[in-house]
Amino acid sequence: MRRLRTIPPRRLAAIIAAVAVLVATAGIAQAGLIGFDPKPAPKPLDRAIVDAFNAKAPAGVSARIEFTNGLLPSGAAPGGDPLLAGAEGRLWAAADGRMRLELQSDRGDAQIVADGERLSIYDAAAKTVYRLPIERSAAPAKPRGTTLADVRRGLGQLTRAWTLSGAEPTSTAGRPSYTLRIAPKDDGGLLGAGELAWDAERGVPLRAAVYAQGDPEPVLELEATDISFGGVSEAHLRSDVPKGTKVVEIEPPAHRPAGNDPHGAADVTGVNAVQRELDFDLSAPAELAGLPRKQVRLLRLDGRTGALALYGEGLGGIAVLQHRSDADRDGGALESTQLPQVNIDGATGTELATALGTMLTFERGGVRYTVLGSVPPVAAENAARDLR
Repeated sequence: MRRLRTIPPRRLAAIIAAVAVLVATAGIAQAGLIGFDPKPAPKPLDRAIVDAFNAKAPAGVSARIEFTNGLLPSGAAPGGDPLLAGAEGRLWAAADGRMRLELQSDRGDAQIVADGERLSIYDAAAKTVYRLPIERSAAPAKPRGTTLADVRRGLGQLTRAWTLSGAEPTSTAGRPSYTLRIAPKDDGGLLGAGELAWDAERGVPLRAAVYAQGDPEPVLELEATDISFGGVSEAHLRSDVPKGTKVVEIEPPAHRPAGNDPHGAADVTGVNAVQRELDFDLSAPAELAGLPRKQVRLLRLDGRTGALALYGEGLGGIAVLQHRSDADRDGGALESTQLPQVNIDGATGTELATALGTMLTFERGGVRYTVLGSVPPVAAENAARDLR
């Protein structure tokens, strides 16, 4: 204290100023460690979108992600299945479109891998990998940048059925971002809205969320919490599934030879055409739960021939999948859930009711039916009882 009292006033003032600067600098550094939220300058939606499309693509992306799944009731997914209960994980994506997402849990890591030819979804809890072919779109002969006219034309078509927010300046994964909220104008079923956030400088998606009607919290959300840009190793893009994993091949809608078709095949559609391809009686009434039948298509699932019937319009419609039942192949992630049972005119079914819709499955006469739609349980049950 005595030395402090003997310091000349001018030097003391300089020391106090220096300490103040040091404290302020430390405070700023600490704020950065706690979480700095940079936001971009405001932009009109069309300009923010066109800038995102025309941003220089990074050589690759590596990110830590958080997946939230609030669809299932509490306790319906015992053991913490990452696909059903949500989890943290990692994401790697290459500039050519290949990507791998890994969700980590005590029951094993779930994976979603796109290798350019097929999409693979590995469910560790069910020890099953589902594979779906990816259709490659032909590249334009001469690539060109997306223009404001292109974006405005697309937004004009989109706003016929959807309400769009502006490009809200936000901060996601420590990066300046823009967030767009989109909601259905008419019958969106149980869907309330969706949100997409993208990097304001790179144009890379950083967050996607889905909201149910009347719920301010997302029921599904995939968000980057930390991200870096640069090349990604081949090892991080390869699917890594244990030996002995069950493989389920999900094929696109079935085709048959079609004489003059330049592609050599045509979709099998229509009640009569689909019925001729099936080894069981197709159930596709003209109306289901008050909704008119719109389409019936032949499809193949894990080597089996089945049918998909669509009823109603838009997100409020109902889909019905039917195929020969096979106890050895009809398992999956939902087999481990504790779902309520329902009676469908004497047949016992299981019902998964979520904030976004209902999936009801039952068997009758050796045929397995799955009724799916963004509708409440009573609508799905009425539709199932109309299947005769």
